[in-house]
Amino acid sequence: MSAGADADKRSRLSPHLQGHLAMLTFSALVAGSFSLGAQVANEIAPAALTAARFAIAAVVIGTLAAATGKMTRSAFTAPWRYLLLGGIFAAYFVLMFEGLKTAAPISAAAVFTLTPILSGLFGWWILRQVTTARMAGALAVGAAGAVWVIFDGDWQTAKAFHIGKGEAIYFIGCIAHAAYTPMVRRLNRGEPAVMFTFGMLVAGFLVLLVYGWSDIRATNWMALPPIVWIGLFYLAIFTSAMTFVLLQFATLRLPSAKVMAYTYLTPSWVILWEIAMGHGAPPALVLVGIAMTAVALILLLEQDG
Repeated sequence: MSAGADADKRSRLSPHLQGHLAMLTFSALVAGSFSLGAQVANEIAPAALTAARFAIAAVVIGTLAAATGKMTRSAFTAPWRYLLLGGIFAAYFVLMFEGLKTAAPISAAAVFTLTPILSGLFGWWILRQVTTARMAGALAVGAAGAVWVIFDGDWQTAKAFHIGKGEAIYFIGCIAHAAYTPMVRRLNRGEPAVMFTFGMLVAGFLVLLVYGWSDIRATNWMALPPIVWIGLFYLAIFTSAMTFVLLQFATLRLPSAKVMAYTYLTPSWVILWEIAMGHGAPPALVLVGIAMTAVALILLLEQDG
């Protein structure tokens, strides 16, 4: 098949399918950050870490926007939009790392599965997006499958889950994450995803600069171990710059609840990452949960057909 035919085929992808492919990539990249993120979280203050990743991501996205000719002055109209969105997403990351100081990863993952439902509520409130019975059923199946994967299909492990201070802090962060998705669609005025993401990252960095200045100043950046810099650049480039663009791209093509439904895939992607890194496979019973999340996404895709 010729290059022209390939380009023509790509051009025939519906906006909905483009959004789904973007979020499939998004969920895989986010999952890959879990191992590195856990190692980095104990070496640097959450505000300093988030400010650094926003700064690096802004440079990457800004360079991309300039190189593709999308760095236009008109895109900076109403800068308050970027401050609002940047502040919301910065709050999510800071609260996530604050919560993980005391919350067990398995408990935090369970809290995160509430995000699609919260996003659906915000989608109705902000955009009047209606979640159909079919979509609600798909989200419920996906949530059950994600929880099954998180707890390894073990009821005793699920019973051990409890809500502590860390889980409560992270839940507030998840509320911010859920609100961010419909807010992007509400506030975007036709700017390209790359340009809109750049504005949000710069604004978020400025918010963090004010909020976390004491932590940023107190951090001995030159003495940080190599793993911190490795983790920081992965978080900044792959789970900040790239995922922010993918999230903006998908949000403009899919309802908020469908966008956030891809968070249900994160536990399954983490399993694949762990297997790829030689950390072993989970119990076979976990495959039931993975199958449930796959069924949920198929139901959502069929609704677009």
